Amino acid sequence: MESKYGFLKMDIQEFESWLSAQRVARTILTVQQHHTWVPNYSHFSGSNHFERQQAMKNHHVGSNGWSDIGQHFTVFPDGMILTGRSLEATPACIFGNNQHSICFEHFGNFDTGGDQMRQEQLLTIVKATALICSKFNLPVNQFGIVYHHWFDLSTGKRNNGTGTNKSCPGTNFFGGNKVEDFLQHFAPLVAAEVGGSMVTDIPKDLGYAVVTANRLNVRVGASSTFGKANDRLPVERGAVLRIYEESNGWLKISKSQSHWVYGRYTESVRRATINASVLNVRSGPGTQFSVVGTLPKSEEVFIIAEEGDWCRLALEEKWLSKSYLDFVN
Repeated sequence: MESKYGFLKMDIQEFESWLSAQRVARTILTVQQHHTWVPNYSHFSGSNHFERQQAMKNHHVGSNGWSDIGQHFTVFPDGMILTGRSLEATPACIFGNNQHSICFEHFGNFDTGGDQMRQEQLLTIVKATALICSKFNLPVNQFGIVYHHWFDLSTGKRNNGTGTNKSCPGTNFFGGNKVEDFLQHFAPLVAAEVGGSMVTDIPKDLGYAVVTANRLNVRVGASSTFGKANDRLPVERGAVLRIYEESNGWLKISKSQSHWVYGRYTESVRRATINASVLNVRSGPGTQFSVVGTLPKSEEVFIIAEEGDWCRLALEEKWLSKSYLDFVN
């Protein structure tokens, strides 16, 4: 394991050990797959991992105006993985669909006629995706793992590649970038790594809360007199936390460790799953309000408020009909 410019470089075995030690407060629902397109294999010398990662960060910050590099991880042609932004930070990768995601950028151009993916990179992509699915209990299906190509570039609406979409992660990424390509070629490889589909029941007694402060410290006890947890970063605004216990206004966010946040800077939310084939997202609580997007069946959401037969998404002015939601907690 090497470190430079604030990034860590790991092989897949080191990544597995590193990931198992990470404590992530925000709730993760999806893992995203992307390719860099440019830079591609022609820009990789075999030893310039850190320089290429730093160049991507410079572009994302300097040209795009983002606070950091967009992705959490980059997988290079030789199978090495470099860290990017903090796992507690929302990625900047799929417009309107980043809040509960982990983002992988795969170094190369995997459109047809572009780079031929090296075996070392292929194996790392599959294994690393499986490790994320296992850690965060994500289903190995088209909702737990998503391709950038499935979302409209301008609106963020999921259209499974039928609109104005990027080709990302590439028209030749594991046999193609369509949902059916994913189900036929990529999903079975990931499922084999995790030993199944990872479709498990969500605990019914688990609570959730969304962070309303810009940054919320995690402490080792249920009081401000306790010190900050040294193996966790502060949690950022908009993160949805899993709540295991409550004590004197403090919320325990770890099942196995004494890690707490002050509940004053959170609001309770409820986890729900879309049960309609396609559900309209509206700008207010009623059919008289404009449609601002749609959500597909089996998509998971967090509800912060209810008004009559309508539910509002956490920290957003977006509303869904309660009739088409199955609540978990």
